[in-house]
Amino acid sequence: MHDNSGPGEAMSGEFTFIDWIRGQTRPNTRVLIGPGDDCAALSPGRSPWLITTDMLMDGTDFVLAEVGPHRVGLKAMAVNLSDLAAMAGRPVGVVVSVALPRGDDTLGRDLYHGLREMADSFGVPIVGGDTNSWAGPLVISVTAFGEAERPVRRNGAKPGDWLFVTGPLGGSILGHHLDFTPRIAEALRLHETVDLHAMIDISDGLSADLHHILEESRCGAVLHAEAIPIAEAARQLTQQSSKTPLEHALGDGEDFELVFAVSPEDGEKLLREPPVQVWKIGECVADGYWIEEQKNRRPLVPTGWVHSL
Repeated sequence: MHDNSGPGEAMSGEFTFIDWIRGQTRPNTRVLIGPGDDCAALSPGRSPWLITTDMLMDGTDFVLAEVGPHRVGLKAMAVNLSDLAAMAGRPVGVVVSVALPRGDDTLGRDLYHGLREMADSFGVPIVGGDTNSWAGPLVISVTAFGEAERPVRRNGAKPGDWLFVTGPLGGSILGHHLDFTPRIAEALRLHETVDLHAMIDISDGLSADLHHILEESRCGAVLHAEAIPIAEAARQLTQQSSKTPLEHALGDGEDFELVFAVSPEDGEKLLREPPVQVWKIGECVADGYWIEEQKNRRPLVPTGWVHSL
């Protein structure tokens, strides 16, 4: 969709905004070429590179009129950094593309400040991207680059492994889905301490995302209901819904904590001297997906966010 303003006016607005972004960009030793050229250039490290991207849309992933562009920027950056955390990666740089609603001159700057605030908290430079305006709602796409000597994948869990999470779950819609901290530091500490067999960040919901690990690893799992840490927000949400706190913890999604599998020996090590806060929530088994509550075991049906086309 083309801008209805004249060519000179449209070009002036876009390049003024780009010049403003360049003026906000800080030097970084990994960035050889930053915003302003046709491509950015990053200095390669010795480790494999990780690349992830997420697109967020007004009305689907957030409601701009309710939360404001600054919090949208925080979330858009954080969800990508959370993907790097899921593979125990260190962020190196990001590029950002936005389709801005036409006629709002301050939105782009407020959005950028949110992006930069989250990126700066992890020392990640924004090295480029693209901007456009249209008659539709705000759309933002962030692509993040990271590196990891030994990326942690989803396919390494084994029967007998212990399952852990890094934080309380459920009720994220009450605010956590916008104001969370990607578990990059936690992932790196865990990776230094134990052999992480498999890991994923909880975006769609614990039961759904753990199921992705089980599918890729070709094994099953038993979760212990009483051991799953439940966020206070999930208990608050129960008062407004027909779901129990446990059901919220299993299926609400957008917790952005990590769920991971380790050997029993490493699991014991984490319980004795945890490098970060963790909860043991179950074990991997040969097959099946189960939840055990008050010693009664029943099949667990994955619930959570369903991506449809």
